[in-house]
Amino acid sequence: MTTTEHAEPRRVALSPSRAADFKTCPLLYRLRAIDRLPELPTPEMARGTLVHSVLEHLFDLPPAERTPERAAEMVAPEWSRMSGEAPDLAALFDGGEAPAEWLASAEELLGGYFTLEDPTRLEPAERESMIEAELPSGLLLRGFIDRLDASPAGDLRVVDYKTGSAPREAFEAKALFQLKFYALMLLRTRGVVPRALRLLYLRDRAVCDYTPDGAEELERFERNLEALWRAITTATENRDFRPQPSKLCGWCRHQAHCPEFGGTPPPWPEQPGPTP
Repeated sequence: MTTTEHAEPRRVALSPSRAADFKTCPLLYRLRAIDRLPELPTPEMARGTLVHSVLEHLFDLPPAERTPERAAEMVAPEWSRMSGEAPDLAALFDGGEAPAEWLASAEELLGGYFTLEDPTRLEPAERESMIEAELPSGLLLRGFIDRLDASPAGDLRVVDYKTGSAPREAFEAKALFQLKFYALMLLRTRGVVPRALRLLYLRDRAVCDYTPDGAEELERFERNLEALWRAITTATENRDFRPQPSKLCGWCRHQAHCPEFGGTPPPWPEQPGPTP
């Protein structure tokens, strides 16, 4: 794993979220990765961030203290810390005071986690870790892994927490895209194929486990990412990011800049931002 010094400009990189954006809608990719249009957090997004933070810090406690009750006790103080550091989060609620029912909904999601795993028996190798990997083609990948478990034998398991609903079976491959992205980075940085990729859907209290079929599967995935990056590069050179209408358009927060909704994309930036 490598880190980036704050004093150095970040290299252009492809992340799982931006790759998914381009696959969903090239214009969405442009608005987020190149124009860098601001997106204020929603209560749902903030709740997901809060739950992830509590689960990260839960493993700071001695195993015997990693209980549902202790996790629930961490919610309000963690929200206070987060909202105090981020004005956008504090502005979500009047006076920055989160409603009791909103905090209770975060506690309910955490309760779902304890039905899926027993944290008293786990000692994660890494939590909320940033990882970068440069492919042989020169493409740089970057992402954050919620949790990485390692067995005494050295086997790795990538774990990702999801606070939304579990997808239907037909959409599981799309849900696993992010974890395969991480698995490829681990292969390229550590020479190891993770033994398991695990999605934990806290709301539905469901687990989705996937075992990569060796390095060959991840190498095929790598070729797909490189083809995707070539398409992004071509679109950037031509300044041609077209909307791709789908059922997801109804939830898009950039309709005002989308021709499909009568909007107009902003002028092309003089200095496009690097892909996060």
